[in-house]
Amino acid sequence: MRLLPWTGPDGKPCYLSTDNPHSPLSRLADEIEAAQLHSAEQVLAGARAVLGDAEAGERAVRFALTRAAECLEDVLRVAVSRGARTEVGES
Repeated sequence: MRLLPWTGPDGKPCYLSTDNPHSPLSRLADEIEAAQLHSAEQVLAGARAVLGDAEAGERAVRFALTRAAECLEDVLRVAVSRGARTEVGES
């Protein structure tokens, strides 16, 4: 079972059951994971800029932290999914 990089409407994890890593849904999940990782890189750069700016106000810091937390959640889901797929591949 592959943990997908999104949740259902109720916030619960979504899983894909397939042996085909090239299925349309697997490819879509790969594309979304790549986009999430790219977004996380951009958010990290922005957060570092805000943190490095002594003039940044509370609003900017809160925004940067909120976005960083959102991206961290996505990146952790990607890591768990990829780790689970690696473990299955090693069996």
